[in-house]
Amino acid sequence: MSVPSLTVSTTTAAATTAIAVAIRHLTVRYRQIEALSDVSVDIQAGEQIAIVGPNGAGKSTLLKVIAGLQPITAGEVRIFGVERAEPNMIAYVPQRLQVDWRFPVSVSDVVLMGRVGRIGLLRRPSRHDRLLVQRALERVGLAAFANRQIGQLSGGQQQRVFLARALAQEARLLLMDEPLVGLDIPSQDEIFRTLVALRAEGVTILTALHDLQQAARYFDRVMLLNRRLIAYAPAREAFTAANLVATYGGHLHLQSSGDGLLTVADTCCNPPLDDTV
Repeated sequence: MSVPSLTVSTTTAAATTAIAVAIRHLTVRYRQIEALSDVSVDIQAGEQIAIVGPNGAGKSTLLKVIAGLQPITAGEVRIFGVERAEPNMIAYVPQRLQVDWRFPVSVSDVVLMGRVGRIGLLRRPSRHDRLLVQRALERVGLAAFANRQIGQLSGGQQQRVFLARALAQEARLLLMDEPLVGLDIPSQDEIFRTLVALRAEGVTILTALHDLQQAARYFDRVMLLNRRLIAYAPAREAFTAANLVATYGGHLHLQSSGDGLLTVADTCCNPPLDDTV
């Protein structure tokens, strides 16, 4: 089987020997279901990584483990060399469908939550904290919506609110779980523009995606995952026919278009709220 050529990002993260995330023999089980099996990988500081796989591949589980939200069955995860990272070191952007958007808080309140790890629960936010919230909203194009209730925003705006919260947090590691699902093209472009800016600041980013073309275009390396690690490399090396078949199995569709891009459709099921199983 021949695989069409991919348009791969030529922008790479700055050369570094620092490891942001070190995963060794990670296994996670939910009762009798194994969500992740013996995953080992090193993620360099400053890199932007796309995590790609079908529904139920364990992408959300992996991000939650790194964020410290999901216990592991076996193995080890170290964040910048430590087992327990400081809360303000990691910013986690969940799937939009997992959030109760009816909660009566404003956009600026949500973004300010990103400062809690640095402010403390019993202290009032300072002028500096509020300035960081304002700048974060400006960076994602939502400064005019600061006082609006989050449920009144569009899907793309809601996702950018959580990205602004991560910016205000000043985290060194950003984890994003399917941030583009249900968003229109302009909203997706806005998110990718922010990721490009974060690259220059040396923020390490892991993003769960379904779109292989976006993974190839915007990210330094791709992690092909289906409960076990299939490949971890730049897209041109990772997206071989053998690796894609191993990742997607019988739900793989390869299609060559005029520009030589690869199209993959996962038709096994509708996307669940959480692909942990």
